[in-house]
Amino acid sequence: MKTIFDKTTRGELINRINTLNENSTAQWGKMNVYQMLKHCTRWEEMMLGNKKYKRAFIGRLFGKMALKNVLKDEKPLRRNTPTIPELKISGNGNVLAQKAEWVARIDEYEHFSNLDFVHPFFGKMTKEQIGHMVYKHIDHHLRQFNS
Repeated sequence: MKTIFDKTTRGELINRINTLNENSTAQWGKMNVYQMLKHCTRWEEMMLGNKKYKRAFIGRLFGKMALKNVLKDEKPLRRNTPTIPELKISGNGNVLAQKAEWVARIDEYEHFSNLDFVHPFFGKMTKEQIGHMVYKHIDHHLRQFNS
């Protein structure tokens, strides 16, 4: 299974991100390209340990089981998968600047050190789980915008 901790995989994802532009449209969901870029940048900040969000009660009940299900194979994440409220973005902004910020966050995985990470829904995750989940999340949104 692909992981964000592999340099070649990071490069492939960044190349896909670079195909996005102001005219990119979603194949599903409600986000525009700027909102998706901002959502993903905030998500990387969370995974890297720069932002923390409160654990969801439902996640405490079902998070571990859901994580196991998501990471059991290489299938992409389901369309219209819910997100935590703090990662819902509205409005518009500078697509080029947001792409550059997202790529910068992705580059930070080369020196990842957030080994005590607790996801707001899935709970405590191992480095291996983080690597696979980050890849799947990025891939999900790039597929959403046909990149």
